[in-house]
Amino acid sequence: MVDLQTQYQRIKAEIDTGIQEVLDSAAFIRGPKVAAFQDHLEAYTGAKHVIPVGNGTDALQIALMGLGLQPGDEVITPTFTFIATAEVVALLGLTPVVVDVDWDTMNMDIDSVRRAITPRTKAIVPVHLFGQCADMQAIMDLAREKHIYVVEDACQAIGARFTFANGETKQAGTIGDVGCTSFFPSKNLGCYGDGGAIFTNDDALAERMRAIANHGSRVRYHHDEVGVNSRLDSIQAAILDAKLPHLDEYIAARQKAAAYYDEAFANCEQLLIPGRQAHSTHVFHQYTLRVVGADRDALRESLAQAGIPAMIYYPVPLHRQQAYRDPRYQEGDFPVAERLAACVLSLPMHTELDEEQLEYITKKVLEEIKR
Repeated sequence: MVDLQTQYQRIKAEIDTGIQEVLDSAAFIRGPKVAAFQDHLEAYTGAKHVIPVGNGTDALQIALMGLGLQPGDEVITPTFTFIATAEVVALLGLTPVVVDVDWDTMNMDIDSVRRAITPRTKAIVPVHLFGQCADMQAIMDLAREKHIYVVEDACQAIGARFTFANGETKQAGTIGDVGCTSFFPSKNLGCYGDGGAIFTNDDALAERMRAIANHGSRVRYHHDEVGVNSRLDSIQAAILDAKLPHLDEYIAARQKAAAYYDEAFANCEQLLIPGRQAHSTHVFHQYTLRVVGADRDALRESLAQAGIPAMIYYPVPLHRQQAYRDPRYQEGDFPVAERLAACVLSLPMHTELDEEQLEYITKKVLEEIKR
């Protein structure tokens, strides 16, 4: 699904130099490499504050803690997403409220969000799934109308840009009150371990979240509130800082591969290419087809036999997960998410795909789907 080794070889000198500088300095935690990466990521995204943390899940948890949400407060999130989005809500004693998604973009459906809002709703967590923004114009308009926080889960969409009706363009993660991203190795901007970051333009909120990520401490050994221990280590920051200047190049490579897939599958009735959000660019963390009128699982197995990995993101929506079963939700309440779980299939998508590989993949997919 990804080719991190070839990507590394292309920028090996930059990566190795950055790591060696950390080793020479022995500044492994909160070192100058972390500060440099933070500055460079702020410049790239346009966020006033970037807070590097240990991983994307921590970023989401710290964001909700920073907003001061209390047990019993409701947080709306799509049911078709990775578990971390709801996991942090439950861990904090908040109430996850799941909503359906759009069939074409697979992102949060705004009408479902509006219906789910109650007097206890305190936050909306849109997930920019697979690499494109949710409908942030509609989400932000609704949030302002209802006085609700917006925490963007941009873990799959760093570098994606959303254009508003007034012509203003912002990057994924910099639109809501808080944005979160992950630097898991397979992400578009990935380190060689775990890592994540929080984005905000609010000075007071940034200060509080930095303290929360540091055991609730602003001054050493003085702890003003309950916090956590979550930090991006210097070696990972050095790796990310070496890769950040290449991010737009990486995005362009993914978009080129996606365009090849789009053209190859455009006339195949059993394969629906990823829908596009009209006002967002797509950075293609995943290239996810919808297999209709054919056996998705049989196709996946046939591809595996041909040496082509294909993944199912996500086979079980949140409302069907045993840990998040809720008597409020019944089978059929989220028909789009349930249908997607039964038909999505993600093909290899990374920066190193060449035309020979793409031709082989698409040819095999089309051969197998027509059997």
